[in-house]
This record gives sequence, structure tokens and C-alpha cells, in this order.
Amino acid sequence: MAAAHGRMSDSADGMDDMKDTEEADRRSGSPGPPAFRAAVDSLRSCRLRPQVEVEATPAPQRLAPYAYALEAVVVDGEQELADGRLVLLHDPAGHDAWRGTFRLVTLVRAELEPEMAADPLLPEVCWSWLTGALQARGLGYGEPSGTITRASSHYFGGLGERPAASQIEIRASWTPREGLGGVPDTASHLASWCDLLAQVAGLPPAGPGDTSVVTLPQRRGPQPR
Repeated sequence: MAAAHGRMSDSADGMDDMKDTEEADRRSGSPGPPAFRAAVDSLRSCRLRPQVEVEATPAPQRLAPYAYALEAVVVDGEQELADGRLVLLHDPAGHDAWRGTFRLVTLVRAELEPEMAADPLLPEVCWSWLTGALQARGLGYGEPSGTITRASSHYFGGLGERPAASQIEIRASWTPREGLGGVPDTASHLASWCDLLAQVAGLPPAGPGDTSVVTLPQRRGPQPR
């Protein structure tokens, strides 16, 4: 896959309703009930492969009473291969559509090589990458939903020298199964999501016990690279 251009600005399941960094700092301080605070703490404890850079980002305000968001980019040297956003939602009263009190919502995108973009089975393959990443870590989840979008750009006139470009975009959400104290294993779900990002970016899978895996940095809001 080719490099993704820049950081995300698109919306996913309403994720375009983003506030400024000060609002993100207030929410990333983990206010709310103990289950939500524990779920956020679990996200912050996750260990990630170094090619996946993750940081806190402003969370959407209208999807649930409590929300925490992360954005990530997969890098190889100075090249960005894929990017994405993961949002943890929590409604202590429960949500009929979720069939639970937590929900994970994501947007992942990357540019494609022309041969891969032409594959008619690409949407099914990309969806299987998402479900396979969750299943590979033995994670329980329910009510998955999403869309796979493949887009192509062709350039004309003054831009005619640019080669055609294709991009894949995965928008999805699922309900993580709750464990002890009603808290899902959000760290493992984040690790699975990073596995998906790496696969979309074309990176080889990280081996078990990979010593290059590092702990998620404790950051407040987006940081300059």
C-alpha cells in the first residue's frame, strides 16, 4: 500500500463533531463513572509496536455521555502508511443498538497500490481484517457494523501529470464484551485495532513477545511530530 496523505479530517459515525484541544484535555482526564475511568486507564496501558504512533485527540461530544478518543498513524521512516481514529463511547444506562454500555467506533484509511485497488474482493477482505484482528486476540464482541469505501482519483488539465490514486476507508463500530466490574478489555481491543492499522499499511505482523513493542505514551491532546 502507498502512503496515506496527511492526518484524518473525515467523519466516521458522527466523529466529525470534534471540539478543540482544551475540551479534549478535560475529557481525557477521565471524568465519569468508575467503569469508564477503568476502561480509559486500560487504553493508556496498552503496549504498541513502534511503527504505530498513537495520541489522544478531541472526543466527540454528542454520541454518548462519556467519550475518549485516540488517533494513530503508521509510519515507516518519514513516510505515513495509514492513519485512523478510535473512539471509546460509554453510556452507563446502556444503549439498545449497542446491546451494552460501551461501544468502539473507528475510521481507518490508507492509499492502495493500483493492483490491489482493482481487486473486486477488496471490501470483503478489508472487513475480514477487522474481524480477524479481534478474533486473533480472542476478544469477545457483538453488534459489529461498518462500511468499506474504495475511492479513486484521476487528474486532468494542470494536474494531469499526477498518477491516478486509490484509497480504502474502513468505518466500523462494535460492542466490546464487558468483563469484571462491567469493564471491557479495552487495551486488547486497541492492540487489535493497531494490528488492523498495520495490516492495512502493509506491515508484517508483530511476532509474539516482540521486544520492540512499546507502551502507549501518556499524552494530552495532539502533539507536534
